[in-house]
Amino acid sequence: MNILVIGDVVSAAGCEFLRSVLPTYKKVKGIDLCVANGENSAVGNGITPASANYLFDSGVDFITTGNHVYRRREFYEMLDEREDIIRPANFYKGNPGSGYSVIDLGFLKVGIINLSGAVYMDRCENPFTTVDEILPKLSDCRIILVDFHAEATAEKRAMGFYLDGRVSAVFGTHTHVLTADAGLLPKGTAYITDIGMTGVKHSSLGVKPEISIEWLKTGMPARFDAAEGSCMMNGCIFEIDNKTGKVISIETVNIE
Repeated sequence: MNILVIGDVVSAAGCEFLRSVLPTYKKVKGIDLCVANGENSAVGNGITPASANYLFDSGVDFITTGNHVYRRREFYEMLDEREDIIRPANFYKGNPGSGYSVIDLGFLKVGIINLSGAVYMDRCENPFTTVDEILPKLSDCRIILVDFHAEATAEKRAMGFYLDGRVSAVFGTHTHVLTADAGLLPKGTAYITDIGMTGVKHSSLGVKPEISIEWLKTGMPARFDAAEGSCMMNGCIFEIDNKTGKVISIETVNIE
């Protein structure tokens, strides 16, 4: 089967561009399952019921998130109720939502885990020990995907090798830049450090460049307004053997 994972969808521009290209792209590529990181999909940061539903209506089947998932309180109820939206599993126990879920396609089950990095990120439990606790609960899933929402490349790489041979694929999100290291690790797990961003191409992670520059130069507070202009959709396609759960091929996605 072909699974498409889409990099962080940023603000209205990212949502609208995704809707304009995703339905046709899924048909052309024969996509069986589409997963998108939606933690930045709302205008002004975070994710709302409206932005989540917009992604679903555009052809996304499952939404992962990250450190901005709790920015909007109106999203907490939806996060608790829906099994097709998850937040990092290593956020503190008792927080709204779940950190993993199972998609039952009938002929097989796909487990999806969301983790947050512990390096340069918000406070959270250890992602390595957390994933060890979750994996036994997904023993009936032939395919397991892990969205590791992390800042540090070293931490992402370490997680890839830690899970090598134990899951089908580990893909990084959060840094919004599509990396060139997609491939198979020694024990067969597919890995890529970051699957990029869906939003305005000429931006600083989706924000107007001049705002980011001023903030970095002066250290003064700034309102991170979303950039405007032509957009791109980044991501990755994993072709996976239904019988073994192993990735056969990996194709990075960069649609402009």
